[in-house]
Amino acid sequence: MHVIGTVGLPGSGKSEAATVAREDGIPVVTMGDVVRQETADRGLDPAKDHGTVARALREENGPTAIAERSLPMIEDRLENHDAVLVDGIRSDVEVDVFETEFGDAFTLVSIEAPYEIRADRIDERGRDAGEADGGEGVAARDERERGFGMDDAMERADVVVENTGSLEAFHDRIREVVREGIDDGKRTERKQEP
Repeated sequence: MHVIGTVGLPGSGKSEAATVAREDGIPVVTMGDVVRQETADRGLDPAKDHGTVARALREENGPTAIAERSLPMIEDRLENHDAVLVDGIRSDVEVDVFETEFGDAFTLVSIEAPYEIRADRIDERGRDAGEADGGEGVAARDERERGFGMDDAMERADVVVENTGSLEAFHDRIREVVREGIDDGKRTERKQEP
């Protein structure tokens, strides 16, 4: 068993890392899906109110609310798979939840890229509402994410992947990190067997 968590600012490449995992048959639990579902349940627009609801969930239920809501989803997928990738960890207290729950079977991967590259990627994909559309701009999203404690989470990463080169090179590096994590998880399980 191995749980691989990704952390990174908007546009860094977390979704691409999740794509690589899925291509390799590894299920992905996206913490943002917890927020999107809650946003829809509250009758709000996920495109415009995602950040507001994420903040509200943490204020109403504590800073670990989203991580705790994702645990049953992770455990469910681990019943039939050796590994799960958790997309979108936002804070050091969320890292604490996963480290407490999974111990040495948890690996945190920080995906990093400079602001200009991330802003260009977000602009190119066109699915994020920018300030002109009534949504948050990249700088505002960065500030919100950092307010959750993302910088502290990124500093705790077991592995840092710089995503500044080609998409193919990034995919290769993520695939390598994921496979190493799975292999490490299998070795840990073998050591624990009587």
